[in-house]
Amino acid sequence: MNFSIRRLGPGDERILHLLALEDEDFDLDERGAPRRLLSPEAAREYLADPHLVHWVAESAGAVLGHLYGHVLRKRAGEAAEMILYEIGVRAAHRRHGVGRALVETFHAWMAEHQIHESWVLADNPGAVEFYKACGFNIAEQPAYLTRG
Repeated sequence: MNFSIRRLGPGDERILHLLALEDEDFDLDERGAPRRLLSPEAAREYLADPHLVHWVAESAGAVLGHLYGHVLRKRAGEAAEMILYEIGVRAAHRRHGVGRALVETFHAWMAEHQIHESWVLADNPGAVEFYKACGFNIAEQPAYLTRG
């Protein structure tokens, strides 16, 4: 399968709009649904944020998949680490190397910026196996808590 990967930036608000509206096709069958769109100002701020990385895999102008993560600045030790926050590949394009290529792009960007550690939260067995195949290791965590 032929596709290219590029990092989103200012001017790509249309892509954010598409990813939100077509979220269902990028997620697991039972979970995806259209998402609320960012305001134009919030979309511009998102795309201009230097601590946010978001790539899309495209073929013939169509978005096949995407990955976004955040640079997390640290107070001691290594200066930063990365969280792979979300990855999604359209159902029709899974198992064609799109997801793996997006993860490789993420890690190449990390190496270029001398960031040595990344982590991801996985909430289903398929995701765990995918991330393990991409070189992630399972780490012990005491709890995952949310508020709000």
